[in-house]
Amino acid sequence: MEIPSTTQIGPGLYLGHAFNITVNEAAVIGANCNLHKGVTIGQENRGKRKGAPVLGDCVWVGVNATIVGAIMVGDDVLIAPGAYVNCDIPSHSIVVGNPCRAIPRENATEGYINRKVEL
Repeated sequence: MEIPSTTQIGPGLYLGHAFNITVNEAAVIGANCNLHKGVTIGQENRGKRKGAPVLGDCVWVGVNATIVGAIMVGDDVLIAPGAYVNCDIPSHSIVVGNPCRAIPRENATEGYINRKVEL
């Protein structure tokens, strides 16, 4: 597992089956986010998305999902296992596939966020 101490992480981070998780030091992870086995949160090194992702609050990231580039992932977003996310994702969405597709869904992470802390 690679999560640098310099990474900005909000309270309530939950690492489910914490194996092979890689987070770029420039990434930002909001409050009450869940990362599962095989997740990569990485940077793009060139082009219009050069940089690392910013995840909002209450983001659930499934097994083997990859999130890359200087993109914004909103609050209350469920990223399905295996999804490849390299574009901005609005709040209250479920993200599937490669290329990714965001499906609007109120309370997208309801029942999914583990060990949520009250802010």
